[in-house]
Amino acid sequence: MRSHPVALPRLHRAARIDDAIHEFREKWARRRGHLPTVIPYAGYGSVTRVRVLGRVLLAKPPKPGSRRALPWRRKEERVRGWRSFTSVPVGSVDVTIEIEGIVRTVKADRGGVVDTTVDVELEPGWHTITMHTEGSDTVEAPVNIVAPDTDFGIVCDIDDTVMVTALPRPFLAFWNTFVLNEHARTPTPGMAVFLERLTSAHPGAPVIYLSTGAWNVAPTLTRFLSRNLYPRGPLLLTDWGPTPDRFFRSGPEHKRSNLKRLAEQFPDIRWVLIGDDGQHDESIYGAFARENPGSVEAIAIRQLSPSEAVLAGGRSKSAHPGDATRWVYAPDGAGLAAQML
Repeated sequence: MRSHPVALPRLHRAARIDDAIHEFREKWARRRGHLPTVIPYAGYGSVTRVRVLGRVLLAKPPKPGSRRALPWRRKEERVRGWRSFTSVPVGSVDVTIEIEGIVRTVKADRGGVVDTTVDVELEPGWHTITMHTEGSDTVEAPVNIVAPDTDFGIVCDIDDTVMVTALPRPFLAFWNTFVLNEHARTPTPGMAVFLERLTSAHPGAPVIYLSTGAWNVAPTLTRFLSRNLYPRGPLLLTDWGPTPDRFFRSGPEHKRSNLKRLAEQFPDIRWVLIGDDGQHDESIYGAFARENPGSVEAIAIRQLSPSEAVLAGGRSKSAHPGDATRWVYAPDGAGLAAQML
């Protein structure tokens, strides 16, 4: 009996247009001498499996003898936000990952993002892995291995939680993202101290920064968190633009799927979920707590100021009647710490 080939799902029209634009930009960049470069992101994992994160972009190599670093490595330069969105991603390219002598080759997705797991035995703590693609330099990425007996962890939003960005406000969101100097971004008062006290009270607790922000701004966010003394931890961001079946990807679904993944990978950890009341954090965290009551220690919500709430389109109206989860609310980190610790 003759078998018929299985038809692949047709890409959404927006995704096809997006792919065509990327293809044009990639050809243009390659003609100008730009070469594939792997941008490493911090990863995490258990003692038997590591989640590796990174992205492949085309970048202009430095001139021979030049000391000038690539854009995402310029730690001290005052970088405008729009520069994060001008790099050209390289999709569907092979990326080689090496961890403690184990070598794996994976393929980046349409947007050049590498998000994969590698089975490997590692001791708890921070480790360094390497990544490269054909024609690129080998780069190092840190990964945090969580000890098997860890029972406490932190998942923290970024926008309007650890950093005041006014993301829901269209004009100011554009200004903060594309124009504002990254050194002018404002940390939320007391939030770094709150997170530091939580990690001090629970040594070895993993800290995961879960945001609907784009991978383009990962280097900027990493520098911001380090500069403002937030605990070290991987970023879980998303890729802007169309998906194979949608005009635009879903930010709430990104958060829900990653929370579910964390609960499955670390079933013994009870998480403190930290967010704000200006977007969907309350409803997302509340639903996760109801579906996974053994995975949530508490939910801490930073309350927006009246002006922030008005410009953000109001506060979340999410309610949690009968919810056994511990909820705490405060306008800053000091208020949350006073109730949690």
